[in-house]
Amino acid sequence: LQSDENDLGIQIKTSFDPDSTPNVTKGIQPKIAIFREQGINGQNEMAFAFHKAGFDSIDVHMTDLIEGRFQLDAFQALVACGGFSYGDVLGAGSGWAKSILYNQTIRNQFETFFANPDTLALGVCNGCQMLSQLKSIIPGAEHWPYFTRNLSEQFEGRLSNVSILKSNSLILNGMEGSTLPIPVAHGEGRADFTQTGNLEECEQESLIGMRYVNSTGTPSEIYPINPNGSKDGNTCFTSKGGRVTIMMPHPERCFRAVQLSYGADYFKGENGPWMRLFENARSNFS
Repeated sequence: LQSDENDLGIQIKTSFDPDSTPNVTKGIQPKIAIFREQGINGQNEMAFAFHKAGFDSIDVHMTDLIEGRFQLDAFQALVACGGFSYGDVLGAGSGWAKSILYNQTIRNQFETFFANPDTLALGVCNGCQMLSQLKSIIPGAEHWPYFTRNLSEQFEGRLSNVSILKSNSLILNGMEGSTLPIPVAHGEGRADFTQTGNLEECEQESLIGMRYVNSTGTPSEIYPINPNGSKDGNTCFTSKGGRVTIMMPHPERCFRAVQLSYGADYFKGENGPWMRLFENARSNFS
């Protein structure tokens, strides 16, 4: 693996004011399913970030759907969380996806949810890997890749720089042009187009939301600036309509300014820059 000895490390550049808030309709709390499977451990941070943005965050385990305690049509939004699903064995996200695709009742619920133009969905880490393998039932996601083993052949837990691109993603609206640090924690985060998907179509149709970049803001494939080896640093994809977004990094781990403590010169208030992602999600519901 290469390394870039000239890289100056983490950089921060925001194209928006983290302390400003998108306009939302007051007095309502859209319901979001904080969706998880055995081994997922990121649900608490995720639930609070969406709660802080104005959602009614409801814990929904895969078994809750299987046993009928919840139906997806009760929710306006869904986030598939990250962690160590199925012990984070190889293809853990694949097993999660297959438990949906091969259960016709559950599959029907997801197909109906994704077909509804008034819903919103996010997948992070294991949830990103899982949703990428549901792309056959997500309108406008046919060009997405799968996510496979990091080129380093090991788990990578780091703080990485990403550049936010102009894309269709509704939850990244207004954040384009920013270069921001974000935690990564995955063993299978490499966007792999060798078996499925189409990188050129993703680029042409503005389906790429974020890229790993070096200290000059240039997309990088050099380790460890790029922790998994994805081509051009691509690490976030969205559907054509922008209502379903998947990403490997963890925005729920740094939505407060104190979670990026060295950024005190940049962030004066409570909100870190990634809080805007959750606020954007909330602004789509009236």
